[in-house]
Amino acid sequence: MAKKIKKPIALETDINKNLYYICIFVTIVTMAMGTIEFFSRGIFFPNRMNLFYLGVLLIYTIHKELIRWLGQAKVERKGEVFVYSWVVLTTLLYVVNFLSKDFYSYMPQGGPSTSLRDMSIIALEVLALFILTRCLKIIKLGAKAKNIRS
Repeated sequence: MAKKIKKPIALETDINKNLYYICIFVTIVTMAMGTIEFFSRGIFFPNRMNLFYLGVLLIYTIHKELIRWLGQAKVERKGEVFVYSWVVLTTLLYVVNFLSKDFYSYMPQGGPSTSLRDMSIIALEVLALFILTRCLKIIKLGAKAKNIRS
């Protein structure tokens, strides 16, 4: 029975690696488009990739958690790179905007730019997914400890 379970878990681990690489690619594209949008001050239209990006990241996250709950001995913590990347990039954009005296918060035509707000929302969504997975891991560890004591 254990042998039958190991094969699908190995397959799912390989699929998860591919999902990770897809997430890396989509993250880089989304970050690049958001950064270009920020520095162009409205010359480029908003990239509107937020929902797509969050969906791709959510699929990867759910799949990774399923593997963890199926008993994968060690699930690598590769997803943290998304959190750190978004927090660092968003913080840097806020610093640039601050040092430029809010220059990037307004379009050349005079209206407000939403690019910094949009980047902040994505960073917070990624952080929320990360916290959710940490909570699930703690719940799993608690359940495992409870089973050991019983």
